[in-house]
Amino acid sequence: MTRALRVIFAGTPDFARTALEHLLRAGYTIPLVLTQPDRPAGRGLRLQASPVKQLAQAHAIEVAQPRGLRLDGRFADDAASARTAIEAARADVMVVAAYGLILPQWVLAAMQSAGLGCLNIHASLLPRWRGAAPIHRAIEAGDVRTGISIMQMDAGLDTGGVLLAEPMAIEAADTTGTLQERLAELGGQLIVRALEDGAARKLQPVPQPDEGVSYAHKITKGEAAVDWSQAAAVIERRLRAFDPSPGATSVLGGEVMKLWRGDVVTADPPADIRPGTVVAVSPGGIDVACGNGALRLTQLQRAGGKRLAVAEFLRGFSLSPGMTFARAPA
Repeated sequence: MTRALRVIFAGTPDFARTALEHLLRAGYTIPLVLTQPDRPAGRGLRLQASPVKQLAQAHAIEVAQPRGLRLDGRFADDAASARTAIEAARADVMVVAAYGLILPQWVLAAMQSAGLGCLNIHASLLPRWRGAAPIHRAIEAGDVRTGISIMQMDAGLDTGGVLLAEPMAIEAADTTGTLQERLAELGGQLIVRALEDGAARKLQPVPQPDEGVSYAHKITKGEAAVDWSQAAAVIERRLRAFDPSPGATSVLGGEVMKLWRGDVVTADPPADIRPGTVVAVSPGGIDVACGNGALRLTQLQRAGGKRLAVAEFLRGFSLSPGMTFARAPA
């Protein structure tokens, strides 16, 4: 069944690809996709199309990849071309999911005059975790729930009225990767529902409250380095928050390691043990003293190697109590 609404889609990573898949399965006409320019990736650093571009090309959808959308900015030529493509698409609405570019006022105004405006699929329960990295920050903060908000976009940073929202529990073992998969599926379901309601004129944006606002700032490379002076529970959450990217790092025996899994140890290490010191080693885990408590590392990765459970890791790396994990260079 082909839906009446014509939908421009703007998105880049796998999270956005899932939403586009839902829109296509629901029968919406997608005359145009906006996505980030191809980026170098892999060992050979060859240019690679985004997951959204790959899906769009598989369905013969026109793709635009402007480097910027400001008509008076550095990439004004790209923005002008994008404007021409958006106008030619004659769309009723733009759906945005993890696009990576801020929509300037001319885009918002153009889509508002066309029909339903710009709808954003945001991976948090707004106003909690506005910004670029809501999934990472929710896990890092120890939140027990998150969700999807379908938001009517305005000129602010994730400040628009909420059209639909649905919560989701954050499980104790969730990483950003596992939680993102579930949220992407929920986001795809909700945006289809939002467009159905919009076509029936049933959507009513609810202003976000002033209380409870928090910002999910973009993850920086320097944050990946584990600070062993922090509490074990804090470090454990950061390992999960930074999986799969950028990955938590620490230096052991002169090597920079990635640390992927850990469990908080119930028994505290001796009070005179310096944070970062290995206090016990077994095939079940490597216990490391923290600023408060200890963390049992269960999955690590050497540079150029694969993720390994501790038992496998210890077959190729000599480790004993008293050795020290140090903070990796930024």
